[in-house]
Amino acid sequence: MSNDNIPGGNSKTDESKGHGGNHVVRKLKTRHISMIALGGCIGTGLFMTSGGTIAKAGPGGGLVAYAAMGIMIYFLMTSLGELATNMPVSGSFSVYSSKYVDPALGFAMGWDYWLNWAIAGATDISTAALLMQYWFPKSPGWVWSLTMLVIIFCLNAFVVSAFGETEFWLALIKVVTIVIFVVIGLMMICGIMFQPAIGFKNFTYKGGPFIGGFPAIMAVFLIAGYSFQGTEVVGVTAGESENPSQAVPKAINNVFWRIVLFYLLSIFVIAAIIPYTDPHLLGVSDTNVAMSPFTIVFEKAGLAGAASVMNAVVLTSILSAVNTGAYASSRMLYGMAKDDYAPKFLGTTTKRGVPLAALITTLCIEALAFSSSIFGPKFYMWLVTATGLTGFISWIGIALSHLRFRRAFKLQGHKLSELKYHAKLFPLGPVLAIVLCLVVICGQDIPAFASGDWSEILMTYFSVLLVAILYFGYKFTHHTHIVKLTDMDVSSARPEVLKQQKAQAAASK
Repeated sequence: MSNDNIPGGNSKTDESKGHGGNHVVRKLKTRHISMIALGGCIGTGLFMTSGGTIAKAGPGGGLVAYAAMGIMIYFLMTSLGELATNMPVSGSFSVYSSKYVDPALGFAMGWDYWLNWAIAGATDISTAALLMQYWFPKSPGWVWSLTMLVIIFCLNAFVVSAFGETEFWLALIKVVTIVIFVVIGLMMICGIMFQPAIGFKNFTYKGGPFIGGFPAIMAVFLIAGYSFQGTEVVGVTAGESENPSQAVPKAINNVFWRIVLFYLLSIFVIAAIIPYTDPHLLGVSDTNVAMSPFTIVFEKAGLAGAASVMNAVVLTSILSAVNTGAYASSRMLYGMAKDDYAPKFLGTTTKRGVPLAALITTLCIEALAFSSSIFGPKFYMWLVTATGLTGFISWIGIALSHLRFRRAFKLQGHKLSELKYHAKLFPLGPVLAIVLCLVVICGQDIPAFASGDWSEILMTYFSVLLVAILYFGYKFTHHTHIVKLTDMDVSSARPEVLKQQKAQAAASK
């Protein structure tokens, strides 16, 4: 397929299949995109802290919360799929927010999302250092953190296919681990090769399956939302996909089955085998591998060295998260530079199409955020907490962009058959995503509101405040307006191309 046949895949949209030179290149294969999407929703949350949801809301409460959030994520991803196949660009939802809502919103979304990945990367390399000390207890943690940063730089600095290939195998490790876990767990429940059969008695144990009522489910609902963050990265990869009109829909159509297999079946197995009152579920953390519900189940099955195996799996999961974060944030920064939202030098690429300046800037910020721990754990945790809602804000931006794009598309006389991919059950999907994300955001830190702890409230809602400052600051400075549906350009052209076209038209008059 020629590059001109790909929506957004020609030089006008700033993405190229050929050589670099201020253009990213389309070198990610369909299997890369599919596995990146597959691994994007599998983080340390599933392996380490998923058992905590069962401890707080009971087995039924945990399953309900993850199922509801999973349905929302599916609809959200179909919205992103429609946008990404129509205009596959590295700036992704920052570009969509600019083009379909307001340029000021694109500016705010892009910078907030980039900052979130930079802080998250710093958190992950800290966690990786702690996990390495499981095997090397006397080694200094900063050595392992620095080593991971160097590895991530090497994986992202030379060619995008190296990133794609790495993510393919890292995601495969996570997928294989979960499949083995589910199979062994179901065999233990049914009594196949493991005697006696555990059955389903833990679902009704001590008042189960629902514990704590609706408030407990709401609390778990918030945790479930964090677990799914990262799935939106598939929209960023569309800008470097060899065939986005085929790869992106394929990846997104598998989202539902990923959620069922990886989250609902895993939590079902954990809930059936481990009572919700088990102290291990309450005491688990991101670094205590021995208390991971996966480790406990494997140990009950008689798997020798279960803790070491899970430690290795969680390490690969963290490496995958940092690798994906470096990719997504550098492409977001590159995309913003192309749209005049960031310094121009960040919009340059190497001959191989890698935005090296954006990558180095991102990793430097990660290193600074990591080194901020020298000011004490309180300051470092403030950074982590302050960016906690960024993922939900990005999801709202995606859903809102899709709502306005589809309305403008139909208003201007276009038919859905013109789209390479279109989301199902519109407008239910994006509306549901917006409502649930708002519920999650508004439901944060209710005890702080009850006690009037404004410092805690400010820390929790810092990312919301930051987006508001960025949005209104850009809006008042550049006098932007919400794009009218009748004036909206629903083609695959980027905002920067539209600016150039308008400038050329004005100059010719």
